[in-house]
Amino acid sequence: MTKSIKIIVLYLLFVCHVSCTQHQLEGKITKVNINDLKGATTHGPVGITRNIIQDKKGMMWMASFRGVFKYDGTFFTNITKSLTTSRFYSIIEDTKGNLWFGTVGADASGVYRYDGKFFENFTTAQGLLNNEVSSIYEDENGTFWFGVSGGFSFFDGSSFQNFIIDENGIHEDKTGKTFEKRQSFKYTVNSILKDDKGVLWIATGDKTYQYNQEKATVMTHDQTPFYNVRLLMKDTNGSIWLAGIHGLWRCQNNAFSNFSKTIVSSIVEDENGAIWIGSAKNGMTPKWDLSQLRSNDVRSEYFKGVTIPNLPMIFGLSASRDGNIWLATFDGVFRYDGKTMQRFNKL
Repeated sequence: MTKSIKIIVLYLLFVCHVSCTQHQLEGKITKVNINDLKGATTHGPVGITRNIIQDKKGMMWMASFRGVFKYDGTFFTNITKSLTTSRFYSIIEDTKGNLWFGTVGADASGVYRYDGKFFENFTTAQGLLNNEVSSIYEDENGTFWFGVSGGFSFFDGSSFQNFIIDENGIHEDKTGKTFEKRQSFKYTVNSILKDDKGVLWIATGDKTYQYNQEKATVMTHDQTPFYNVRLLMKDTNGSIWLAGIHGLWRCQNNAFSNFSKTIVSSIVEDENGAIWIGSAKNGMTPKWDLSQLRSNDVRSEYFKGVTIPNLPMIFGLSASRDGNIWLATFDGVFRYDGKTMQRFNKL
């Protein structure tokens, strides 16, 4: 082989190496259907709506079993009407302004990233552990954690790193294993976040864990594990709140305090630092309450602030910057302005 040919071969190998190492994992990309964007209505999603957020531009976004809806202050638009028949469950806006939507159900189709023009879909085909995505979290490094049926997936934009949850706790999978079917409810990740020390908190249908450097610790109160925590929230003071069937708890300076013993499904902190919850006093009844914790003082049973009773089952809460509290419920979307409760699920 001549010297010039050797140089060309080495150059081609170098180019191949660079292009391979810089490659970003790409999911299935679909352009937004223009007809969906024209289908604006004055009512929001009908039926089960699981989560709701406000984006940086002030738009409200709702993940419902009938699609993802955007509310601009006047009209609702189902932007995923032509995308999939999957049920949408989880939703966040990332630090770059992209929206992420997770799906669940028998025809779950993984997670979608939406940049305003295109949907990019990631599923088990790209390495996601399971296509039922019940929670999404972006950490301080701009990387993502997807809570799914059977464990959770870490995504850095280039590849998935999967962690399986079973009767033995949490363990990293390095074999490329994925779950094509729904796993036991016990091992579904309901919520996930990092605390100020960088420790990962994982709330499942069974236990709640702290996970750090391959070690999983079961979180307990009064020597009893926290079972079926529905939502974890970190407040502006760095405290971690746990909402679930055991009520509402706060972890502050490594000490747990109980604020309510009723079932709590959702929690949010508003612009003024007040805590709002969705709860049911008598088990999983059709009638739920929206309540406000007036201060961060521990209460023995009920909150002493605002309480709006007899609402549909509350799945998610969002505090918009104009002071309103938005509710994602079993029967669509509601908005509380401090005086009245408005429903948006009717024509």
